[in-house]
Amino acid sequence: MTSGKRVAILDMNDNAVNQGIRCLRDLVTKAGLEPIVYEARYKNEYPELEDFDIFISSGGPGDPTVCLDTPWGRNFGNLLDGIYAHNLNPSNQRKYAFMICHSFQMLVLHWDLATVNKRNSTSFGILPVHKVEEALQDDVMFEGLADPFYIVDSRDYQIVQPNQTQMIEKGCEVICLEKIRDHVPYERAVMAIRFSPEIVGTQFHPEADVESMKFYLYSPAKMEYVKERYGENKYADMVRLIDEDWAVQATNAQIIPSFLEAACFGSLVTS
Repeated sequence: MTSGKRVAILDMNDNAVNQGIRCLRDLVTKAGLEPIVYEARYKNEYPELEDFDIFISSGGPGDPTVCLDTPWGRNFGNLLDGIYAHNLNPSNQRKYAFMICHSFQMLVLHWDLATVNKRNSTSFGILPVHKVEEALQDDVMFEGLADPFYIVDSRDYQIVQPNQTQMIEKGCEVICLEKIRDHVPYERAVMAIRFSPEIVGTQFHPEADVESMKFYLYSPAKMEYVKERYGENKYADMVRLIDEDWAVQATNAQIIPSFLEAACFGSLVTS
C-alpha cells in the first residue's frame, strides 16, 4: 500500500504494559504505512488534525466515565469533533478514525450516544460477537467474517441503552452486539458502532494477534485469574482458540487491514 497517507496512533494505555500498540504498529506497517505514536493519555500528546489522514485510538485501563473531564480527555474530544467537522465539508479530503475499547467508550460518552457503565463482572477471553446484518450490508471491514465471528474481549465497562435520538442526529449506527446470553437477565452490550462514514469503533480488540494472546494467557497472573474466575475448562478453551485460524487470526487479518485499505483507496461503506 503506497498511498502516502499519514497515520497517527493515539496510545491510551497510560504507560501500562500492553501488547495493543505493538499490534497496531505491526498492522499499519504491514499495510505499507508508517505510524507515529502519540502518548495521548500519559503525556497528553496529540497530533495536529491537518498533519494526518488516519487516526487509530487504542484501548486502555480504567473508568472511561471520569476521563473526559481531564486535559487529555478534552483534547481527545476536540480531536474527534475536529475530524467529524472536517468531513462534513464535501470539498475536504476525508479523514478516517478507528476507536478501540476505552477510546470507543470515551467517544460514545463524548457524543452522548449511549450509557456506559460497569459490567457485573469482567469480560475477558476469545468470545463470539454478532453482526447487526442490516447495518453491515455495505460495510467492507466485516466482509468474509462469520456470524458470529470471534474477537478478543477485555473490559470492565460496557455500552448499553443507545440514545436513539442522538444516534440518528449524528448519523451513527450500531453494527455489532455482544454474544447472546440467555442465562442472564442483562441487556446485550453494543460492540461496534459506525459513528460516521469515516469514523468507526469497536468495544473489542481487533488488533489482537496470536502473539499478544499468548503473552496474556500464558502469564502466571492472567492464567491464575482466568482459571479462578472461569475454571480450568474455560481456560483450556481460550488457549485452544488462540491458534484457530477462524478465530483471533481471522479478525486480526480482516477488520483493521480493511479499514486501512478503505481509508487509503476507497470508503468504509460501498454505497
